[in-house]
Amino acid sequence: MSTTDLEAFADQVAQHIANYLDGLERVALGDGEEGVVPFLLLEVSQISFIGAQLGANEDVVPEGNIEPPHALEGDVDALRQGLAARLADVDDYVEVFDPFSKKPELEAYRLSDDLADIAADLTHGLRHYEEGNRIEALWWWQYSYFNHWGNHAGAALRALQAVVAHARLDVAEDLTVEAADEVGVL
Repeated sequence: MSTTDLEAFADQVAQHIANYLDGLERVALGDGEEGVVPFLLLEVSQISFIGAQLGANEDVVPEGNIEPPHALEGDVDALRQGLAARLADVDDYVEVFDPFSKKPELEAYRLSDDLADIAADLTHGLRHYEEGNRIEALWWWQYSYFNHWGNHAGAALRALQAVVAHARLDVAEDLTVEAADEVGVL
C-alpha cells in the first residue's frame, strides 16, 4: 500500500476506534440499562473486524522503525470500574489463552478488564493519530492487535456471544419445555 492508502486506512480505523471508545464510555456511565451485553457484543464485533483488517494488511512500519514519544496515556480505571459495575453478573469467565499450546490451560478473565485493555491500546494509537502521525498510529494498532488487544477482543467476543446465546437459547428451551408440559407432551 502506498503512504496515501495507509493514511486513508488510518482515517477509517480511527473513526471505528472513536466509535468503540464512545460506546464503552456510554455503557460505563450507565447508558442503555437494557441490552448492555448485546450492545457490547456489537461494539466488540466491529472493533474485531477492524483488527482483522489490520491483521490481514501488510506490516506497517513507521519511519525510522521507531515509535515517536507522545503525551502520557489516559487512565482507563474509571472505565474499567464502570464496566465492571454494569457487567457484575457476567464479568468473570474462563478462556483457553493459547489453543495451540501443547498443554492448553484455562485462564480467568474479566470482560471489564478485556474491554478496558482494548480501549487503552486503541487510545495509545489514537493519540499518535491525533498528533498527525497516522502511519505510527496504524503501526501501533496493528502491532498491539497481534501482541495484546486482539486476544482480548477475541476472548471478550466469545464470552459476550455466550452470554447472549445462553439468554436466548436457555429461555427458549425453558419455554419449549413448559409449553410441551402444558399440552401433555412431557
